[in-house]
Amino acid sequence: MRNLSKSKIIAYRQCPKRLWLELHKPELRDDSASEAVFAIGYQVGDIARQIYDPQGNGITIDIESLGHAEALARSAELLAAQGDAPVFEAGVTIEGALAYADVMLPDAASGRFAWRMVEVKSSGSVKNYQREDLAVQAYIATSAGVPLSSVSLAHIDTSFVYQGDGDYRGLLVEHDLTEEAMARSPEVAQWIAGAQAVAAASEPVIPTGPQCSSPFVCAFFAHCHQGQVFPEYPLGSLPRLHHTRRARIEAMGHEDLRDVPDEMLNDTHLRVKECSVSGIPYFDAAGAAADLAPYGFPAYFLDFETIAFAVPIWKGTRPFQQLPFQFSLHILGADGTLDQQSFLDLSGTDPQLECARKLVELCGTSGPVFAYNSPFECRVMRELGERFPELAPQLNAIIARTVDLYPIAKNRYYHPAQQGKWGLKSVLPSLCPDLSYDALHGVQDGGRKSIRKPSARKLRRNAGSRSMTN
Repeated sequence: MRNLSKSKIIAYRQCPKRLWLELHKPELRDDSASEAVFAIGYQVGDIARQIYDPQGNGITIDIESLGHAEALARSAELLAAQGDAPVFEAGVTIEGALAYADVMLPDAASGRFAWRMVEVKSSGSVKNYQREDLAVQAYIATSAGVPLSSVSLAHIDTSFVYQGDGDYRGLLVEHDLTEEAMARSPEVAQWIAGAQAVAAASEPVIPTGPQCSSPFVCAFFAHCHQGQVFPEYPLGSLPRLHHTRRARIEAMGHEDLRDVPDEMLNDTHLRVKECSVSGIPYFDAAGAAADLAPYGFPAYFLDFETIAFAVPIWKGTRPFQQLPFQFSLHILGADGTLDQQSFLDLSGTDPQLECARKLVELCGTSGPVFAYNSPFECRVMRELGERFPELAPQLNAIIARTVDLYPIAKNRYYHPAQQGKWGLKSVLPSLCPDLSYDALHGVQDGGRKSIRKPSARKLRRNAGSRSMTN
């Protein structure tokens, strides 16, 4: 019988095939999408040690240097010693399963020595899969004979404001999940047994489905999808298709949106279907011209680039706050002349004040400021105004002039290549194939156009922050 780690048991919970592949064909993994998540987790883990051990008296089990066998033996020794110092990354094991606890705090408040277990997560709230994670950990610990007074999950408090002094007390908020975690012990026992059965069997035959991306994008996604034949225009290309309607369509045997009866579709769906069937883009040029007619010149076209730190590094900023370090501004004159202006700061110091000043300087006092999906740009400017009140009137004036191009594009244009999406990464290549995002490394894989991964890494490095995982 294998000793399955907690992460392997959670992998089984997502998909038994994922567990089997992790055990028997790990070379097929593609972890590129998870690298940033791991780095954030390490960083939050280091901060947690500062918070739970401010005097630096705690003991950290270094799994990489010790190896599993020695790490587990050292952990068992420390957990049985009833010491007065925190233990970090303590390992616990039973037949068939093992886990490492982020934080173990000595607790003798009840008159009986026990450990307060805290799992630290880099999310901004408690997720359902984290509850399962904690239940597995509590089950293994208690089954191994480790006395627990409580079991908690700590995550990032998104309202925390960093004061720039290196003090991160308050960054984490705890949720006591003792009762829930302990009550799930029978479930966990079944999960471990099921995972062991999968580990010992041949590769499960499981079709791809929602489990491939929930709660995580599986590292074996590409492997499991290779060779599969998918509809040219899948039902997922119908925007905002309600799950009950989709279920009815699938029950009729339709997989390609072009085969769906018209009466089951709304106006937007019908437009997508018509373009997909004909292969001819839809473009209401007159309507688009009418939409833009009220706005004069000069016309400004604004796009921010931002970065969000789970652990804030600049004074006055919050976890996951979108902080601008770059913007591009194209200025179109009435005579057709186009002027390109920009701002970029990769120094590692807080770029926000200079960004706000430059934006106010370049945007002038009149003329529309166009942005694609402008609520994002407006939110960035609003937060800049809150951070720097002396610039708030000018920034609010720019916000008042901002015009969103997204609804215009959605109402007036559609190309079959968009696959039911109107994000800039979908619309731009259909209009200008030579401007595709595919050649822009660090952009095509990003979830939001405002996050540039290479720039984010450079900012972190220049700011002197360390790269750590969960």
